[in-house]
Amino acid sequence: MKYLDALLTPFKSTVLGTQSSNGYPFSSYAPFYYDGEVVYIFISDIATHAKNMKNIPKASAFFIEDENITENIFKRKRISLQCDVVQISKADASYSSVMDAFVEKQGETLTMLMGMKDFNLYSLHPVYGEATFGFGEAYNIGGEKMNQLVPRISTSGHK
Repeated sequence: MKYLDALLTPFKSTVLGTQSSNGYPFSSYAPFYYDGEVVYIFISDIATHAKNMKNIPKASAFFIEDENITENIFKRKRISLQCDVVQISKADASYSSVMDAFVEKQGETLTMLMGMKDFNLYSLHPVYGEATFGFGEAYNIGGEKMNQLVPRISTSGHK
């Protein structure tokens, strides 16, 4: 059984999809930390995606293989997670341990950002997801913790 933590390890950032108050989608990116169940991002309240997630606490997190290393542009490995979003208070019991692991993954720049009042930690809890690793190699994200790849069965396939 394949798990997301091993697949997400090489990535340092995720492409975020959020919805603005006018109903239009908004794409951006953020460095992230994944603990095996939840994707964490640490972003400024000034950022449009932070404002969007505060108004509509849902987001997609998209991870895609770099164009420069893919063997075929049509077969880029990718994972898309549809998530419920929760802002985590700096007073929350989990805040320090998550941020310690986040700094370990992303480096000391994060420590400097932690001193800025407008930066906050958000948890993105996957509720649905898909992964594609090439032609005919598609999966749904499932399992008790929404962190396992489940082969997608097609009744029609590619023609």
